Amino acid sequence: MNAPIRVLVCDDQALIRTGFATIIDAQPDLEVVGECGDGLAAVELAPRLRPDVVVMDVRMPVLDGIEATRRLAGAGVEPSVKVLVVTTFNLDEYVYEALRAGASGFLLKDAPPAQLLHGIRTVASGAALLAPEVTRQLVGRYASRIRPTGGTPDDAALTPRELEVLRLIADGRSNSEIAATLVISPETVKTYVSRILAKLGLRDRVQAVVYAYRNGLVT
Repeated sequence: MNAPIRVLVCDDQALIRTGFATIIDAQPDLEVVGECGDGLAAVELAPRLRPDVVVMDVRMPVLDGIEATRRLAGAGVEPSVKVLVVTTFNLDEYVYEALRAGASGFLLKDAPPAQLLHGIRTVASGAALLAPEVTRQLVGRYASRIRPTGGTPDDAALTPRELEVLRLIADGRSNSEIAATLVISPETVKTYVSRILAKLGLRDRVQAVVYAYRNGLVT
């Protein structure tokens, strides 16, 4: 059998920490290796506990989840840790910053337990967790605030069709939805997505969404 996915739960509310830990530990393929109540503790515990995934709250004392994510999974961090951010709707202005800091995805705190478990497994596998409906509502709402005024020279590396696919990714479309929109196969969409990530030096679809909004490719 494969070793269970090691999870560190970081949330300043003890009831939520306990609830998450109980749900996670009940799964044979998941294991909670630690809990903490602030981002600094997560940063300090991660090297010792070696979690595969950190389930990270956003607003916490001492060190918030965004800065903690940056220290655990940001550019240049080695070894990096995969971070799954959990948030509530009234904290949605922080989601973009958390993704930009290096998070592999995010969930809403009122998501059912099955979504939390799916999210942990998805992020642990190296994939990104970016629900289309949440993308449109949370990231899209702040497009005007996060878009810079500078140019976007990296975009020149993409073909017109790749730019089209990137814009649809940023709109929260799944591969099957992109395929239906462009009248191509899902396998072809996967190929385009891989090329886009490689050309722009991006890790996953989460970073692709952040890139698109940051560089004004969507409105």
